[in-house]
Amino acid sequence: MTSRRNFIRNSTMASALVAATPALGFSILHKDKQPDAPAVIGHGDFKYKVDKGWAKIGVNGYPLANCHEMVQDSKGRLIMLGDHTNNNILIFDKSGKLLDYWGSAYPGGHGLTISKEGGEDFLLITDCGYYQDRWGNGKAQAGQVVKTKTDGTLIFAIGHPRTIGVYSEKEAFRPTETAVAPNGDIYVADGYGSDYIIQYDSNGKYIRHFGGHNNANPDHNLQNAHGVTVDTRDRNNPTLVCSSRNENCYKVFTLDGKFIKRIDLPGMYVCRAVINGSNLYAGVCWSKDAAGKMLGSSGFVTILDAENKVVSSPGGTAPVYKNGVLQPTLQAAVPVFHHGHDVCIDEDKSIYVCQWNANHTAPVKLTRV
Repeated sequence: MTSRRNFIRNSTMASALVAATPALGFSILHKDKQPDAPAVIGHGDFKYKVDKGWAKIGVNGYPLANCHEMVQDSKGRLIMLGDHTNNNILIFDKSGKLLDYWGSAYPGGHGLTISKEGGEDFLLITDCGYYQDRWGNGKAQAGQVVKTKTDGTLIFAIGHPRTIGVYSEKEAFRPTETAVAPNGDIYVADGYGSDYIIQYDSNGKYIRHFGGHNNANPDHNLQNAHGVTVDTRDRNNPTLVCSSRNENCYKVFTLDGKFIKRIDLPGMYVCRAVINGSNLYAGVCWSKDAAGKMLGSSGFVTILDAENKVVSSPGGTAPVYKNGVLQPTLQAAVPVFHHGHDVCIDEDKSIYVCQWNANHTAPVKLTRV
C-alpha cells in the first residue's frame, strides 16, 4: 500500500487529474440526467453558493461509502469520518485538498467529536456497529466509542455498558454520537440502540444515564437519540441538546440529565446540533413532501438563531411561523443534498455538508454569499 509520504508527494498530481474531470456529484454517478440544482440556496441572511466538487478526491483512489461527520481542528484542517475502511478518516484543507487519511477499524464509523486538552486536539470516534459487507449486506457488531489523537493513536475505548452493569441483557447498544462538556465529561448518544444519553467522566468512567423510552413524563423520552451536543451559547449555563429525530425535535437537558424544554422542528429529521457563534446548525437527513409522504432522496440543512428560531433551511423550503409556531419545513422542489447527515462550519461561515447514502459522494461545500 502506498505510504503516507508517497501519497502526500503525489497528491498534487491526483488533484490535477480530478480537477480535469467533471465535479463529483450527480453528473457522473447517475445514468439519468438530474434536474439542475440551484446555484445559490438558503433564506434571509443565510444564503450559500453550492460547490459539489469541493473535495479533490476520486472515488477510485480514496473510496467513500457514507460521509457521516466532520469537525475542524486547531490547525484549520477539516477532519471527516466515514464508514469505508480503506480510509475511515479523511483530512482536508479548506480548498478541498486531501492532506492525510487513516483508519480501517471502524466499519460503522458514525459520530465524530473534537476536544482540546492541554493545547492538543483529540477525537472521539463513535462506531455504531452497523455496516455493510463487500456485497452490500447489512451486518452488525458491537458498538463502541474510542478516543484518539488526530493521527489515530488510540487513547482508550468505551465499550458496551452491559459490562459495567448499566444495561440489561435486553437493551441494545448502538451508539451514534458523543459530546464533551467543559469539565471533560463525555456524553454518548445511544441513538440506534436504547436511546439513552450516557454520561462518563473524562477517563471513561460511568456517571449516569437518562432518556430512553419509559419515563413517566414523555418529554423525557427520546426516539432515535441520534445526536448530542453541549450548547455553550450561554457560557454560565451550558446545556445538552439531544436529537429526538423520530419526533422531529431537539430536547434540551441540563448537564446532569434533567429535562428543560423541546425545540420542535416539524418536517425535519434532524441529526446532531452544531453550535457556531450564536447559531445552531444541523443536517436534516429526511423530509416529506406537501402531502406528508416521506421522500427517499431528501435532506437539507437548517439554521436556528440564538432564540432557537429557524432563520434558513438551505435545500429546504423557507421557514414559516404562524402565531409563533413553526410550520412544517419541506424538501425543496429540486433536491440539492442526499440525506444531510452533519455540518461543519469554518471561520468564514462556510458550511461543509456530509451526506448519508449519497452515491459515494464527498461532502458539499456551501459558501456564504
